[in-house]
Amino acid sequence: MIIGGGDEAGRGAVIGPLVVSLVCVGKGKEKKLADIGVRDSKLLTRRKREFLFDEIKGICEEIKTYVIGNEEINQAMKNGISLNQLEAMRFAQLVDSLESDVSRVYLDSPDVKPERFGVRVSLSSNKPMRVVGAKGSGRRGGISIIAEHKADSRYPVVSGASIIAKVTRDREMERIESASGIEIGSGYPSDNNTIEAIKANLSTRRLNPYIREYWKTLDRIKQRKMKEFEDLV
Repeated sequence: MIIGGGDEAGRGAVIGPLVVSLVCVGKGKEKKLADIGVRDSKLLTRRKREFLFDEIKGICEEIKTYVIGNEEINQAMKNGISLNQLEAMRFAQLVDSLESDVSRVYLDSPDVKPERFGVRVSLSSNKPMRVVGAKGSGRRGGISIIAEHKADSRYPVVSGASIIAKVTRDREMERIESASGIEIGSGYPSDNNTIEAIKANLSTRRLNPYIREYWKTLDRIKQRKMKEFEDLV
C-alpha cells in the first residue's frame, strides 16, 4: 500500500509563491520518516529542513511539487477564485500526475471545514476519489482523501510534504532576492523586512512580479502612504 501526504508553504505571505507538495511512501516506510526526525516544518530550523529534504527524497516513492507564482495567484483572485480553490486545484493536479498507485492521501486542510477542502480536491481531479467524512462526495472507491486540520503534526507523510514545500519556497525566496536586489525577508506580513520592502516598492516597482495584489496587507500599506502624503499637503 502506498499513501500520500500533501501540505503547502507560503499561504499567508504577501511576497513570494505558494508552494504545494505531495509525497508518497510505502505504508511500511512511514515510520522511517518519523525516525529521521520528520515533523511539521515550522518546528524545524532551516538547516534541519535542508538536511531532511534530501533524506525524504531517498525514502519516498514519489514526490510532486507545484510552485504557484504570484501572477497565477493574482489572476485567480481577479477571477474570483479563492486561495482555497486554487490550492485544491493544484493538489488535484499533483495527485493526477502520480505514477504510483496511491490508495490514500492525507491533506493539511486550510478550510475551516476540512472535508470541504477534500471535496474541492476530488472535484478537480480526474481520478476517482472518496473524501472521508463527507457524505455523498466523490465517486465510490478510488483514492481515499483525508483532509484534516494540523495533519502536518499528525502524519509523518504530511510532515514530509511540509518540509519539501518549505525548502522549495525558501529557495524561491532567495531567487527573488537575487533577481530584485532587495532584501525581502520571509515574505510574511509579520516580518519588518518584508513590510519595508513593500513600502519601498511603491516607488521602485521592482518587486511587482512577486507581490500578491489582492492582499489586505498591501492595501493597508498603500492607504498609510496616501495618508502620509495628505498630511504633507
